[in-house]
Order: sequence, then C-alpha cells, then structure tokens
Amino acid sequence: MTADLAIRLTEVSKFYGEVLGVNRVSMTIGKGITSLVGPNGAGKTTLLNLVTGLVRPTQGHIAIGDIPITDSEVIFRLVGYCTQYDAFPRGLTGLEFVRGYLTVHGMTRARAHELAVAALSAVGLLDAADRKVAAYSKGMRQRVKLAQAMAHSPEVLVLDEPLNGLDPMARAEVIELLRAMAAAGKIVLISSHILHEVDVISDSVILMNHGYVVAEGGIHEVRQEVEEHPFQVLVRCDQPSRLASRAFALDHTVEVKIHADARGLLVSTKDAAGLYRLVNRLAAEEGLAIEAVQPADDDVQSLYDYLIGNEGGHS
Repeated sequence: MTADLAIRLTEVSKFYGEVLGVNRVSMTIGKGITSLVGPNGAGKTTLLNLVTGLVRPTQGHIAIGDIPITDSEVIFRLVGYCTQYDAFPRGLTGLEFVRGYLTVHGMTRARAHELAVAALSAVGLLDAADRKVAAYSKGMRQRVKLAQAMAHSPEVLVLDEPLNGLDPMARAEVIELLRAMAAAGKIVLISSHILHEVDVISDSVILMNHGYVVAEGGIHEVRQEVEEHPFQVLVRCDQPSRLASRAFALDHTVEVKIHADARGLLVSTKDAAGLYRLVNRLAAEEGLAIEAVQPADDDVQSLYDYLIGNEGGHS
C-alpha cells in the first residue's frame, strides 16, 4: 500500500429499517491510533462494521487506500477485526482458533501455524495455546481475539473494546502492542469506554452521538473547540482555603470547591494559564506547598460531556 494509506468515508449512512446506525459520515482516518468514543447507541460498532465490510452502507462510499470496502478478498488481507463479542467455535484451543481463521482464508496449514504461534506469543498466550478457549478467563478470551485479528499482519487493525476485561498488567501489555503497531505505520482504530486510557494512547479521537460524528481530531485540538467551557484544574496543596480565596479574586474563575480532606481544591476557570501563574507565584513567593497541579477534565469524557452532554453510560 502507499505511504498515505488511510480509511476514507464519504457521506456514509447506514439505516437498519427505520433505525439510524450512522448518518452522513465523512472522514479520513490515517495512521496511528484513533479512538471512537460515545454512549451506547452512538453508532461506534456500526461504524467499525462498515469499515471492515461486515455491513454495507445504505449510501455513501468507503475505501481503504484506493481499495473499495466491497472488495472483500483484498480487504481481508488489509484489515484485522477484533469484535467485543465472545463467539468461539466449541472445543477449539487458542492455537486452533487463530490458525483455523487463517486457513479458512487460504493460507497453508504450515504458514497459518507459524503466524498463529507468533500472534499468540505477542499477546502473552503462548503458554495457553493448547488449552480450550472455553476454559480461558475473560481477559484471555479478549487477547486470543486480538491474536486472531493481528495474526496476518494487517495494515489496518480495528478493535471494538480491546481493553475490556484485561487485568492491569495485560492491559498495559496490549496498550504497548497497539503503540508498537501504530509506530510501525499501521492504522489502529479502536472503541473503548476506558476513557483515561483512550486519552493516553490515542493520536486522535472521534466523538459520536446518535449516529453522528460530533467532533474529531486530537484530544487537545477538540478541547480548544469548546473554549467557552471552563477548564477543571485539580490542585493538591497544604493551604487550599488560602489558594481558594486568591483564585476567587481572578476574573476568569467560575467555581472553586475544596476537597473534603482539606488537602486540595478543584477550580473551574476560563483561563487555566492564569490559574497556573497564580499557583506558581504563591509557591515561589509565599511558601504555598504544592503537591500536584493537573487538568481534571482534559480527557475524552469531559470533551464528550461538553459537546453533547452526559446522556448515559459509555460503551
């Protein structure tokens, strides 16, 4: 594929009867890690299914590079898809599950075995390769699906809730694996409700609601689109009441809440830089002991809430 490999959607809509899946989506998803965020029913899974060719758009055009999504044989070679649902043929081991997927799509058994072993090793499941998938934990099942999706070294990896069910160590390992794939020039498109990790690993985000894309871009770029909303800044210090009184004197301060433990406060401000200058001045000139100063809302959840409001749980 060319160096400018990207997923391109042009005026894409999908209706299930009269029910809207996604509506008039036009975007380009390039290399790196892009995360979809939105509540249940936002259209995230529909969008992933469209990109992988599992469902066809009611209208519009989708292509990966210059290959239309309707060219299923080529798209299989380009794309690996890990769904959020557990659906495993009965009685298969982890190795058989991954290897069988590759042989179904035309690889020799020897080549499929080689790639399956490599993929299981990459996700930390090689020791469990000969165990039945039915006996796997939730986290292990998640990883074996990831191994299946990445086994044929696709240029595009599409992952629906890839971190769901993983323990902290496995989660960290999968995140590093996704970062390595992005660094190698792959397109990694994920959805996740683990918002602080989406914030950390994503190069860009796509915020969805009711089938529409409501914002897209880098997290900080999108944050700048809603500058009229106050920033939430968490300050941990030894004299929160003193800082609160000084912060209230600033024109851009909207609200100050002192924590119940009296070791910090949450400041809503329309000028975070001005607040940071105040904190630095108090620390340098008046002996305020600062433990931490950090954005409390510069993440996907707050962006989402600012743009469309909190309308329920996230998937």
